[in-house]
Amino acid sequence: MGSLLSKKMDTKPSEESLVKKYLRIFAVVSAYWAVSISLVFINKALLSGSTNGTTVDAPLFVTWFQCVVTVGLCYILAFGAKFVPSLGTFPELTLNVQVMLKVLPLSLVFVAMISFNNLCLKYVGVAFYYIGRSLTTVFNVIMTWVLLGERTSLSALVCCAIIVGGFWLGVDQEGVAGSLSISGTIYGVMASLFVSLNSIYTKKVLPYVDQSIWLLGYYNNLNACILFLPLMVLNGELPTLQSFTGFGNTTFWTMMVAGGVFGFAIGYVTGLQIQVTSPLTHNISGTAKACAQTVLATYWYSEVKPFLWWISNWVVLFGSAAYTRVRQQEMERNHKSKVIAS
Repeated sequence: MGSLLSKKMDTKPSEESLVKKYLRIFAVVSAYWAVSISLVFINKALLSGSTNGTTVDAPLFVTWFQCVVTVGLCYILAFGAKFVPSLGTFPELTLNVQVMLKVLPLSLVFVAMISFNNLCLKYVGVAFYYIGRSLTTVFNVIMTWVLLGERTSLSALVCCAIIVGGFWLGVDQEGVAGSLSISGTIYGVMASLFVSLNSIYTKKVLPYVDQSIWLLGYYNNLNACILFLPLMVLNGELPTLQSFTGFGNTTFWTMMVAGGVFGFAIGYVTGLQIQVTSPLTHNISGTAKACAQTVLATYWYSEVKPFLWWISNWVVLFGSAAYTRVRQQEMERNHKSKVIAS
């Protein structure tokens, strides 16, 4: 009797800890979904919304401001952590020109990535945004082969072919629906290319900041703040900003700051989701989030899409999920072979 009672007492704490673990995973995944979807909708409203005074035809200015907010938040958190240890451990932030120059190649890719990303969002609807940006996986395969010399398995290439097929079907059906933006689609393809390059260059640059993601984010956004200034001039955004009448609009600045905060937060919640789950679960969560985002966008903007348009989304989702699974199996096999060899 006593042994049975002790077993029940032993299992109760483990059950409670398991419940806490699942609740934490649920909270983190929910935060990732909320931040990611909110950021897309906020940026869409800022770049091509229908409300007067809250939409500015200057995508590079919007992106520059979000980088400024990110740098500001880095300073606030680093300063606050000295007095409130529960905020976490943050590296000391300085203006090291040598480090800025070493991070510069990544910053150039980063600026191109977020610029094309926001330009894509400006010209395409949120519902089509996932399809427009769906070639990231394909470019990951191409760039890792071109720059790193890593070959990809036939199974992974088949998954990439499925994604490309879904992308072309989506573009075709967007044209059938009469809402296709050629420029927006091209911007989406370019954004996908630079997203893949961003991940590759991030690995190369991390050693220069002692493998600190926080420090990398700080220097990367600091460089971006400088790089965007001449780009805004070359893009002809100064006359637009001079004639913009919404600078006195509280809603506009609330959305601008919110976009910056969510832009900063997305990096944190992405890392947190990978930490409490796994890279595979993160990719599955991102794929499911994209599906929910597409459905939500069609409802929010009262859009009616043809049947084949929806099929294209499912094809891309299936190809992306299959690729993630194939890569996971390949990594497991490589790990086992290394263990056996050692």
